[in-house]
Amino acid sequence: MKPCISQATTLSTTFEADLTAYSRAGWTAVEIWLTKLETFLESHSIDEAKTLLQNEGLAPVAAASQGGLLLSRGLERDTHWDHYRRRLDLLQALSVPRLVVVADFVRELVPDDYTRAAEALCQVAELAQSQGVRLALEFQKGAKFCASLDTTLALIAQCGASGVGACLDLFHYYTGPSKFEDLAYLTADNLVWIQVCDLSGTPRELATDGDRILPGEGDFQIGPILDHLGRTGYDGYVSLEVLNPQLWKVPADRVAEAGFQALCRTLGNWRQAEPWGGS
Repeated sequence: MKPCISQATTLSTTFEADLTAYSRAGWTAVEIWLTKLETFLESHSIDEAKTLLQNEGLAPVAAASQGGLLLSRGLERDTHWDHYRRRLDLLQALSVPRLVVVADFVRELVPDDYTRAAEALCQVAELAQSQGVRLALEFQKGAKFCASLDTTLALIAQCGASGVGACLDLFHYYTGPSKFEDLAYLTADNLVWIQVCDLSGTPRELATDGDRILPGEGDFQIGPILDHLGRTGYDGYVSLEVLNPQLWKVPADRVAEAGFQALCRTLGNWRQAEPWGGS
């Protein structure tokens, strides 16, 4: 498995400052936070972004995140889909092979929502495939729709598109309704992306993204999960995603260095190096 860092881990830093800090700390792969990229592109070109990544020796191996595609309707749906198409153009220009998609947050569900979501997921996956991008559908513990790994995998199976798989975020896995036996349904084919962090001293029911800490510093049993996933044949990236406001106050170079060491320790024998440009 190959280490990667999400730009959400240093959310308060600019796109370009992130890349410099990551490169100096030893990272070779980055999960782009799309809002940061879009802010950078307000005053720079996509070619400048590509040159920055190349100069720092960083492969943009994924991007996060896109929502509003599965259950939105009418004008709201048109807005989300227009945004999605523009983002796919950016990912194609930067040769980013994966996009994390989150399920819609809705107040109330109706019986046909799962069928509609599966149909929409198939459509968005086909559009992404035409741009050379594979989707990673992320469940989120607080959502009424698609809150568990089990539901996510069922939705992907019902969709039937080869261009979509699961994003396993260990925070949402551990603090939500997912069960250990759900991991048995993951394979090297349907697991597209892994995001890791840890949690300490906070009841899981009350845990929020802001309680995330570096892996290996909390209570999550990450090692056995990686062992299981490794035995499935998964040899892709594992991304450090720590959305902690306290961490955002720390200089990005320090966060990048500490995060790299923490993730490498966590990966242990499963860690493998990845040259620039691998996908």
